Formats: sequence, structure tokens, C-alpha cells
Amino acid sequence: MRIWRGLCFLLCSVCACAQTVHTPVGTAAPTTSITLEQAITMAQANEPVFAAAVAERRALALERTNAKTALLPTVSYRNMAIYTRPNGVAASRIGQTADAPAPAFIANNAVREYASQGVVDERIGLNQIAAIRVASAAAVRAEAEAEVARRGLVAAVTGLYYGSQAATYKVDIVAEALTEATRFLEITQKREAAREVAHADVLKAQLQQQQRERELADMKLAANKARLELGVLLYADPGTAYTLEAAAVPAALPERAAVETLARLNNPELRSALAGVQAAQADTFAAKAALAPDLALNYTYGIDATNFGVNGPDGIRNLGYSMSATLDVPVWDWLATERRIKASHLRAGAAKVFLTAAQRRLIADLQEMYDEAEVAAQQLRSLDASVLTARESLRLTNLRYVDGESTALEVVDAQTSVITAESAQVDGQVRYQTARAQLQTLTGRLP
Repeated sequence: MRIWRGLCFLLCSVCACAQTVHTPVGTAAPTTSITLEQAITMAQANEPVFAAAVAERRALALERTNAKTALLPTVSYRNMAIYTRPNGVAASRIGQTADAPAPAFIANNAVREYASQGVVDERIGLNQIAAIRVASAAAVRAEAEAEVARRGLVAAVTGLYYGSQAATYKVDIVAEALTEATRFLEITQKREAAREVAHADVLKAQLQQQQRERELADMKLAANKARLELGVLLYADPGTAYTLEAAAVPAALPERAAVETLARLNNPELRSALAGVQAAQADTFAAKAALAPDLALNYTYGIDATNFGVNGPDGIRNLGYSMSATLDVPVWDWLATERRIKASHLRAGAAKVFLTAAQRRLIADLQEMYDEAEVAAQQLRSLDASVLTARESLRLTNLRYVDGESTALEVVDAQTSVITAESAQVDGQVRYQTARAQLQTLTGRLP
């Protein structure tokens, strides 16, 4: 029921890497640029959980059709030839040649018997109706489960997609920070040569530059990992070169009331739970149907004679028909049907509990996910302001250091603040996009 949670586990396991990601190192130049919609389409063709859900949906739809066609008559054409050892006594049956011997097996009609008949069978009973109900409920449930899998896959791909974009930005951030650290090291070396600062400032700048070099290497490594994880969903060869379209401005979060309405009307997990109740009720009906009689009708047209022909050797016409009707009435089965009915009632009760649990879970998930998206959206503006403040602080601190009014430690702190603010800004965008994608697992799409 919670297939999308399994897919989102993939998202969560990779987002740790995706928080620090960018262009892979040591690979060929990217040749393919893909959008988020293209990535989702490609993932739907490759992801096994989603493929299994779609296959099950289609298979159960076929089984539902078969259950419905079981109500229709079946037609077959039967051809048969039987030879039985004669017993040596002359037969006295109509349609046989004079003095023809009788067969050794009294159940057989003649020594040689030929049948060529068209047969129409029809069975009427509650079992067929019950089979349709069971198959229909299973098909509806499979349809809902396939939609759960689709939405979970969309959420996972969205998280990986924006996580990989964030990685690109973070590598650029660290690379720029390394450039800034190198520039600051050159400034300290020049000021030391001019006897304006102590050698301690040079050492501090060197430590800062070395730290930035290590961070850049780690960022590139994490970028390769996140890129490969997304490539697993997109390509037969995860190492295929590709790039991602530049991130667009995040869409605004819709009103809570609109989201709640969509979640109530278009939630596949509720549909799946409801279909589970319907399936349990259909099982109960099927169990009770075993107590009702079945009517079997048969119509046979053709020949069943000692020679293969329309007319027999004595001029009697072999071609004819027969009809039969059989009514099977259940009488005693050692209470097996009653026990099946009780078992189906137990399962129906459990299905109802599952449905109410799904309804409660929807209310809680909707509240949690909307609050998460709302907080993430509110923090975007604050994160943008923090980046501008940190950059301005670094600029002013650099000027003060050149004028001898600040220390090397203050410059290093300002550089670290810029990296922290810019990284948090990127993480905030990923958090918001991921929260929107998670919310869409409940609503299908956001208005």
C-alpha cells in the first residue's frame, strides 16, 4: 500500500549525497540535456517497482475481462474416432451394418465409432457473478497501486533531479571559495613581505586554502555518486553523459484548502484501501455463492455413428443434435463453505480497519507534508537575504583587512559564512522542491 514510501527511501538514501553534488570528474563531456519531465518519463521505463505495478494492473484487467466473458457460452468442435475389440456376438443396434459384431466394452456403442460435433456449453450460477466481483475489485486495487508507484517514482526522481542540480551549484560554490582562499593567501603573503602582518596570518590563510581544496574534492566525489544514482533510473548505462536543465524559479505553494480537496478526491492509497474492502466483500459473496445451485446447459450438433458420414450404410441419417440441462445442488460439504464464509468475514473486517487507518494516515501526512512545504517556502526568502548579507560582509571584511582594521581570522570567518549561506540556499531550494513532490504523492498534481 505504501509503495511510494519504498521509492522515497531511495530518494532519502541518495539525498545525503545529493546535498553535495555537481558535474562528474573524469567522464566525457555531457552530450544530452534533460528536463525534469523527460527524466520522469525515462525513469518510468526503467524503474522495476513501477514496471511491476503497471504489469500487475494490466494483468488483472485482463483477468477481469476473462471473468466477464465466463458468463458467455463457449463453443468447441470435437472430432473423435474410437475402436473397440469385438466380442464375436452380432450387434442389433440401429445404424449398424447387419451381422456387425458388438463391442467388447458395453459402454461403447460399436466396434468403430466416429464423432464430429459442435458443442455449445453454458453455465449459469452465482459463482460466475462472484468471480466478476472479485476480479473487478482486484483490478481496481491494482490500478490504485500502480498510481501509488507512479507518484512515488515521480517524488524520487524529482528529489534526485534537484539534488543533482544542487550538487552542481555547490561544487561551483566551493570552487569559488577556493579561489577566494587562494586570493586571500596571496594578500597575506604580500602583507607579510611588507612587514604589515605576522606570519600567523599566512599560516591561517594556508590552512583555509587546504581546507577548501579538500572540500572541493569531496563535493566532486559526492556529485559523481548522485549523478550515477540518477543515471540508474534514466539509462541502461548509468555512466551515460548527460546534463540537467537549469533550475526554474520554484512554483508557489497553493492554498491549503485546495490541496486538501485534491487529496480527498484523488488519493490512490485511499482508493487502494477502499478496493481492498470491496475485494473482501466480493470474497464473502463468492464463498456464499458455493451454497447456491449451478445450472449447466449443453447443445451438441453433428454425428456420432459407426461410419464417418452424414448418412449411415442403411440410409439412416447420422447428422443430428442433442441437448442437456444439469442442475447441481450443493447438499453437504462438511461445513467447508460455512468456514470459508466466516474466514471472508474476518478478512473484510481487517480490510475496513485498514481503510480507516489509511484515512487517518492521509490526514496526518497531508498536515505534515504541507507544513514542511510551507516552512521550506517561507525560508527561501530568508536564505536569499542571508546570501546577500554574507557576501557583503565578506567584501567589507576584505577591505578592512587590507586597511589593517580586521584580522585574518575575521576574513576566514566571513569566507566560511559565505559558503554556509550559499550552501544553505541551495539546500533550501532542494528541500522545497522535494516537499512539493512529496505533497503530490497525495494529490497527484498541485494546482
